[in-house]
Amino acid sequence: MPTIRANGLEIGCEVAGSGPPLLLLHGATSSGRDNFAAQIPTLSTLFTIHAPDARGHATTRWDTGAGFRGEWLVEDLTALLDALGLGSVHLLGFSMGAMTALTFAVHHQDRVRSLVMAGLSPLREPRASVARRLMDPDRIERTDPGWAAALARRHDPVQGPGAWRRLLPAIAADVAVQPLLSPAELHSVGVPALVACGDGDPFAPVDQAWGLARLLRGGHLLVVPDCGHDLMVRRPRLVNEALLGFYRSMPSL
Repeated sequence: MPTIRANGLEIGCEVAGSGPPLLLLHGATSSGRDNFAAQIPTLSTLFTIHAPDARGHATTRWDTGAGFRGEWLVEDLTALLDALGLGSVHLLGFSMGAMTALTFAVHHQDRVRSLVMAGLSPLREPRASVARRLMDPDRIERTDPGWAAALARRHDPVQGPGAWRRLLPAIAADVAVQPLLSPAELHSVGVPALVACGDGDPFAPVDQAWGLARLLRGGHLLVVPDCGHDLMVRRPRLVNEALLGFYRSMPSL
């Protein structure tokens, strides 16, 4: 996978398609390639896709013993856009990546053309409690060895043996303390925005996703039925149709 030097990192970044730039920001524990495998072929018909791996994930090396903070992901995104020579872009983020995209949009509105946030709540709870429970490496190895093996295959070749066991608690600890965006900051975002969630998402309950969509001046809400958190993977056809409808509704990309 190609890498881009930005913010002191060698950021692994999948690139596909042609057209205006769309950044795909993956969720915690995943990667750009894995999280959006079902979306990249569809969206690359409209956009030039850039799907970077976040620091400490997959191909972007970072020692989580040095810490892990959501603010750093926003700084990484800013540096990545500068390194790619991109002035303004469309942003699509899932979960952790959605928080990165939203925070970036609050502080750099002139660089965002549209915003899609899937599996995101702007509130602390239940995100922090769910993250603490689900990102427990001992629990994962005991109850879901298949996921443990998948995490090791995804992260350990570049990050080092056992890296996934250090990454997950570091992410959960950050979720518990990361700064929250105020209603006024959220209302300042005026670009076309789509908030998507599964109707059974434990991280982003429907009422919280609805509240976020209402605060965004250009906000729309998509609730995916019979789905939990991983809507991009579990309901790809429905999600892709909604994304195409959202993007095609714009006067211009």
